[in-house]
Amino acid sequence: MELSRFLITIIFELFLMVVILRVWLQAARADFYNPMSQFVVKVTNPLVLPLRKLIPTVGVWDLATIVLALLVSVGKFVALSALLGYPMIWSDLLLVGVLGAISQFLQLLFWIVIIRALLSWFAQGYNPMMAILVQLTEPFLAPIRRIIPPIGGLDLSVLVLVIAIQALRILIGM
Repeated sequence: MELSRFLITIIFELFLMVVILRVWLQAARADFYNPMSQFVVKVTNPLVLPLRKLIPTVGVWDLATIVLALLVSVGKFVALSALLGYPMIWSDLLLVGVLGAISQFLQLLFWIVIIRALLSWFAQGYNPMMAILVQLTEPFLAPIRRIIPPIGGLDLSVLVLVIAIQALRILIGM
């Protein structure tokens, strides 16, 4: 039972991360030809393309992919509820889906910020992975840098963002 719960959670969360990453890459207008972008597009296309025929894109927001993220988040909750025998409250499915997707986005943002910070210590010259991480995280770090500029060459924006992410995850309770 525990193994089934673990596998369901891992499968749904990993796919949800990839779907959220697709939305984020599109919103950030990240380099489409980057190897990481290509991986995300190829993994999600089988489900996104049919949805895109029904649901339009509005500005930089690919609503079909957002709907897919919500469906995957709800699917995880439904699968775990069925496995564990918990009663499903159908009226709460949308709320659970939204909170699950937001929580997963925050977890993904946390790890991408940490990976970017660690890579910044070692990366020399142009690195396509570092370039995509910068494109994804800079919209979150730049406003913090305007309030708290680097002090003596030390950029505290990553620390502030990590604390804010963890605070938000505690607030939404997931």
